Amino acid sequence: MDILQSLIGIFTDYGYLAVFTVLLVCGFGVPIPEDVSLVAGGVISGLGYAHVHTMFAVGMAGVLLGDSCMFLLGRYFGTTLLEHRYFKRMMTPERYEAVQDKFERYGNRVLFVARFLPGLRAPIYLTAGMSCRISYLRFLLLDGLAALISVPIWVYLGYYGASNHQWLMTWLGRGQTAILVLLVVVLAIVAIWYIRNKRERS
Repeated sequence: MDILQSLIGIFTDYGYLAVFTVLLVCGFGVPIPEDVSLVAGGVISGLGYAHVHTMFAVGMAGVLLGDSCMFLLGRYFGTTLLEHRYFKRMMTPERYEAVQDKFERYGNRVLFVARFLPGLRAPIYLTAGMSCRISYLRFLLLDGLAALISVPIWVYLGYYGASNHQWLMTWLGRGQTAILVLLVVVLAIVAIWYIRNKRERS
């Protein structure tokens, strides 16, 4: 994957700052895959150019700040942003309709799910800010919980696959599916625990 090799080269030369900057830019909907960027950060850690636990912290900071910027832009500038050429291109009528559908179906919970929807992530965060239906702290909590699932998976996948690129590329292709399966399992466990506790109290 050419973009992975390119990011590994950039991150090797410029370290944590480059990783943080690229992830921040990803938050603005720039077409650089966030998962590949995190994997590349993990790879340079596995090759000895960075510390993997520090890379995880940098990854969390980069994705959360990028997501926060989109949310806060929506909150403070509202729908006037959609008159800007860049945001108009990002929030196409089709994407806007898809985002509205997600909010109708899942409510504010869509902010948690959005981390696993690469094409809709930035538009969803922007729309959430515009709606003024959720506080920034609640947004950060939901986004942060989701990031605690996705970010370490990608970073440590890159770390452990740094010396075995064939294995890494196989799991990079499967990774998004694996994360969604893990998410479903976690949600199922939480739901079962909640139902059992509710029955015991009644």
